[in-house]
Amino acid sequence: MPQRYLRTPIMHRAVEAHGFVFFGGIVADDMALDMAGQTRQVLDKLAAYLNEAGTERSLIVSATVFVADLGLKQAMDSVWTRWFDPEHLPARATVGVADLGEGTLLEVTATAVKPQ
Repeated sequence: MPQRYLRTPIMHRAVEAHGFVFFGGIVADDMALDMAGQTRQVLDKLAAYLNEAGTERSLIVSATVFVADLGLKQAMDSVWTRWFDPEHLPARATVGVADLGEGTLLEVTATAVKPQ
C-alpha cells in the first residue's frame, strides 16, 4: 500500500511505493531569484522532503528538470553539480517548456529509493 507524505490541496509532495519514493513537481518559493537561486531553493526543499520520507539525496536515482529557458541551463547545472556528490548524481533529463508560471524558472521531479 502506498504511503503518502506532505499533503497539499492538490497532491502529496512524496509518495512511497515498492521501495521507491516519488517526489512531485518542486518549485522555488521566491520567484524573484535567478536560475541559480531558484535551483538552490528547489534542492533545499527536496532535501527536506527526502528527510520527511526517510531517505536522502545520495539515494535519488532519477530526476526530471523542467526549465522555462534552456539558455539558463548552465546556471542550474552549476548548482546541481555542487549539491550532489559526484558519485551519486542521478539519471536526469532536462526539458525546456514554454511556461511554468509567472517567474518560475524550473520545476523538479525526482525518484529516490528507501535505505535498506
